[in-house]
Amino acid sequence: MAAHRQVLLFLAVVFAVASLASATEWKVGDDGGWRAQFNKTGWADGKTFRVGDTLLFKYIKGNHTVIQVGKEDFAACNVKTNNKLGAWSSGNDVVPLDKPGKMWFFCSINDHCNNGMKLVINVVGDGAAPAPAPVQPAPPPSSAPVMGYTAGAAVAVAGAVVAVVLAF
Repeated sequence: MAAHRQVLLFLAVVFAVASLASATEWKVGDDGGWRAQFNKTGWADGKTFRVGDTLLFKYIKGNHTVIQVGKEDFAACNVKTNNKLGAWSSGNDVVPLDKPGKMWFFCSINDHCNNGMKLVINVVGDGAAPAPAPVQPAPPPSSAPVMGYTAGAAVAVAGAVVAVVLAF
């Protein structure tokens, strides 16, 4: 019976750790999506993007694009065929965050980038602690990740499993 409890407790801990480590899909711009003057919204402020997460860019196909470029091209809103690190235009674009470091995105339609339709994020790697974020008021509920488990949910599930184990 004791061995049975130990196995169940071990599985509960493994489940809790796996839940905490799960990737998050971030809906860029929350309910407003990827839109004109996006850079003025401060959407990325206070968020921690991690390797394995994804960005979901939602917009009306044909009205916008998502282009990934380097820092200099981002600053200048410079889009050339040979400077794109990535390009999406489906209106439902999922961009994997597959390595740590800064990532720069903008819309290549007309003057959208020059009018603020751009985004820069910092992706932290495995085990890397993010830089401390400035103290800000809590974001509205719509800025929560679209998918993925929260730490609170993982702790609640692990606690429930432990309670069941201890009840035996």
